[in-house]
Amino acid sequence: MKKNKLTLFIFIALIAGIALGYILNVNSINIYNQNILNADAKVKSLEVSIAKTTDTTTATFTQLKADKKTNSKIKRDNEEIREKKLEYYTLLSDIFLRLIKMIVAPLVFTTLVVGVAKVGDIKAVGRIGGKTLGWFLAMSLMSLVLGMILVNLFEPGKHMQLSLPDQLVNTGIQKSAMGVKDFIAHVFPKSIAESMATNEILQIVVFSLFFGVATAAIGDMGQVVIKAFDAIAHVILKMTGYVMNFAPFAVFGAMTAIIAKQGLNVLNTYAIFIGEFYLGLGILWTVLIFIGFLILGRRVFRLVNDMKEPALIAFSTASSEAAYPKTMMLLERFGCKDKIVSFVLPLGYSFNLDGSMMYMTFASLFIAQAYGIHLSFEQQISMLLILMLTSKGIAGVPRASLVVIAGTIASFNIPEAGLALLIGIDPLLDMGRSATNVVGNSIATAVVSKWEGELKD
Repeated sequence: MKKNKLTLFIFIALIAGIALGYILNVNSINIYNQNILNADAKVKSLEVSIAKTTDTTTATFTQLKADKKTNSKIKRDNEEIREKKLEYYTLLSDIFLRLIKMIVAPLVFTTLVVGVAKVGDIKAVGRIGGKTLGWFLAMSLMSLVLGMILVNLFEPGKHMQLSLPDQLVNTGIQKSAMGVKDFIAHVFPKSIAESMATNEILQIVVFSLFFGVATAAIGDMGQVVIKAFDAIAHVILKMTGYVMNFAPFAVFGAMTAIIAKQGLNVLNTYAIFIGEFYLGLGILWTVLIFIGFLILGRRVFRLVNDMKEPALIAFSTASSEAAYPKTMMLLERFGCKDKIVSFVLPLGYSFNLDGSMMYMTFASLFIAQAYGIHLSFEQQISMLLILMLTSKGIAGVPRASLVVIAGTIASFNIPEAGLALLIGIDPLLDMGRSATNVVGNSIATAVVSKWEGELKD
């Protein structure tokens, strides 16, 4: 009920932000937008004239350079005034992002350690562990690749045409973006304290995997650590609930600033983005059900039908964790062995978030497109590999995907400010991907049960 109220408040904040943003755009901000556009057009025109001038010693050339400098200053001054007028609105979304970044590193560490420690020694776990992790890896990769293909096909951010922040305008995006070699070297942390302090999620994942395996390896002594970390994870999830109460203010501030700057025309792009993302989720569901059909036969349709209620809970609360108890109960009723359900489903919540992972590639490349940043195929594959690992350990946490996206796009010199484009509409997107996570984990549990011969008729 509380989460339903939060979702309602977020939608109210969304509408209020759009309304106030429009009022500000018309009454005070639009004049600065016009000045910026006019100055930018003059600068581009003057650059063409300067390029055509062959004699750089003439008074005409000197005047052209001076005019360009003047118009550049006019543009910069108007941008500063516009930002100053909207700084208290953008501050709201900045505070929210800082709070959620505060949570994600310890949350990834504790949940991942507990998950891996419960798996124990992979050899001891035997076939179940291998098959489960193999399925998760395949489905994760499939979801990420599907998101990458669709966002390149649809190009939803292409029409936004946002200008880069001043400090990034002259940065060589292509040269400084993280390549595959840099990515591999970056995987391994020099110091976990440094990784936690700088929110290097990828390095925290690696340390957590080592820590979890070592915890399982010491046997009964490790149970104390598992219980402690499990308790800490629940404390941090409780903190997440407190932080999420600030989400409506962040949504209000972000939407007010975006609409004030861009006008209502930006909503057309949002409508297209939301529509294309849900079309992508539809395709992902189709692929998941088809793969499930190949293994489970017609029973997969009954499984998806049985999962209507938990999927609806996840959709309405924007949290797949909210549907966890009901999902577990219905899977056992469907015919999955309880030991398989209790093993696969919790791991799925850390390792198999199909909807969230498709969203991460979709959203990251959307932000790059919005700023006109072209990423080569190799760079997109590097981004996909980073997301493949950093997406682990965000089990059921509403909107934690934004934090993972923030950490990833920073590696490619894509402005984190682009996250403001997503905060306002993220609740709508989170609902769909949370429901998808429930369906993906349900199919995974049933498939592993079938492979183990533990699926009752």
